[in-house]
Amino acid sequence: MSTIAELNPAPLWKHFAKLCEIPRPSKHEDQVVAYIVDFAKNRGLDVKLDQIGNIILKKPATAGMEDRKILAMQSHVDMVPQKNADTDHDFLTDSIKPYVDGEWITAEGTTLGADNGIGVAAILALFESTDIPHPALEALLTIDEEAGMTGAKNLQPGHFEADLLLNLDTEDEGELYVGCAGGVDVNVALPYTAEPVPAGHKAFKLSVRGLRGGHSGLDIDKGRGNANKIANRVIDVAQTEIPELRIASLDGGSLRNAIPRESFSTITVPAEESARLQEIALQTITVIKAELDNEAKLDITLEECDAPDSVLDKESQRKLVLALRACPNGVERMSTALEGIADTSNNLARVVTEATESGNSQVRIQCLVRSLSDSARDQHGLNVAAAFALAGADTSLDNAYPGWTPNMQSPLLALMKDVYKDMEGKEPEVKVIHAGLECGLLAKPYPNWDMVSFGPTIRRAHSPEERVHIESVGNFWDYFLKVVAAIPQQ
Repeated sequence: MSTIAELNPAPLWKHFAKLCEIPRPSKHEDQVVAYIVDFAKNRGLDVKLDQIGNIILKKPATAGMEDRKILAMQSHVDMVPQKNADTDHDFLTDSIKPYVDGEWITAEGTTLGADNGIGVAAILALFESTDIPHPALEALLTIDEEAGMTGAKNLQPGHFEADLLLNLDTEDEGELYVGCAGGVDVNVALPYTAEPVPAGHKAFKLSVRGLRGGHSGLDIDKGRGNANKIANRVIDVAQTEIPELRIASLDGGSLRNAIPRESFSTITVPAEESARLQEIALQTITVIKAELDNEAKLDITLEECDAPDSVLDKESQRKLVLALRACPNGVERMSTALEGIADTSNNLARVVTEATESGNSQVRIQCLVRSLSDSARDQHGLNVAAAFALAGADTSLDNAYPGWTPNMQSPLLALMKDVYKDMEGKEPEVKVIHAGLECGLLAKPYPNWDMVSFGPTIRRAHSPEERVHIESVGNFWDYFLKVVAAIPQQ
């Protein structure tokens, strides 16, 4: 087991270290679910799976706390599987390799899974404890939060008795979250005809690497580069100067909720235009690097490669490049009611050429639109889809989930503010987040739940640079236990 298990608070880090050993990418949570079920059974805890596969845990109150209100808590067991292109890691079979990096814990070349493994570890540590006073506890550990919120969407009423719920899935110590954005996926399929590579053409691989990436909700307002946009821009500029340029393949981004860090494209040009292509690309790359002065590690290369099997037909290629140019990306609108919070955004997350099941060829594009307003979410989703519909693509909006409307008069919020002030001598910050928390979905089957979300300090979630601040985890644990102890009488 990793040496992180020896950090304080030991009960929490022990469970997080174990979670790192268990592969648990979204939609592949079977191993971690089985582990948690065995953990609960071996300790005599009440555990069951609901009809979709969420884990439900229950534990009676400790002596003297039987008259307190029942407390529910919630985290998700899956993690975002992101790695650097040069990292050899299979998220379905390999363990995450965490290590101490100064004041932080990070992982070797992959996402760490602190989102939301720290929250899960805190819940398991509390349920395992024999010496921590607490009221009757209920826990909901959901599946597939990162790739579709499947667990939260399919949660049914009748499993829980609590009226109070702690969501342990935010990423700044000292901040309490009471609202979040909703989201909708925009799926695009642009068919094309695969044609033979023109005679006399030479092939080149255009690589965009080294971008910071990050969470498409938390980091979308930070002006970070999008590898799909950058690659398309280089190609567009080059084909304007070299009309014979052809696209053979595109492969950019990986997950809808991660800002694309890398993109790899294969293009061809007449052999006699090779030097000209290199010159155009170098000029364009220099301009892009100067614009993105917050992307110090951005690396854009153009290297000769083996000839591809085919290229896109010219008309589809023209429409694709224009549509990718037109596709909104980043913050569409900042909130006027909440200072410094993005209201509506889009992440141009995934662009890839592929064969369909019927053997035809298409470019598949995935975007994730977020908004604090469900109506604005849907309208911006239609705006994004329109850019590709005009190019002749098939588009659809699906997997919509609602935002979480803030309740500033929440009794749980008032209690947690008081506990924090007693601990720290100052008020916590109360915020709404542009990311998608499960609370909005959970409110549908459990409208009685009074919910607040909090967590330790996590940076660069959804990227291989994900890290969690060690000291903040200890502070989070201490605060968590004090809140649990302060739950009022029924």
